[in-house]
Amino acid sequence: MPATGGLAEEPRWFKSSYSGGNTTECLEAAFGRGEVLIRDSKRPAGSRLSISAQTWSRFVADVAA
Repeated sequence: MPATGGLAEEPRWFKSSYSGGNTTECLEAAFGRGEVLIRDSKRPAGSRLSISAQTWSRFVADVAA
């Protein structure tokens, strides 16, 4: 197995299809192994929130209900 130098692949970020074209007040999410990362789309290099995939699933289900 080749060594990767410890660098992880950059997450693939997405915005909701309900995001407006005005680019204000948007969050982006990226799925990882057992986690979901969340960041402010206006500050992609800023802080990221990491939550479990299970927590994300419960959140989405609650919002849909």
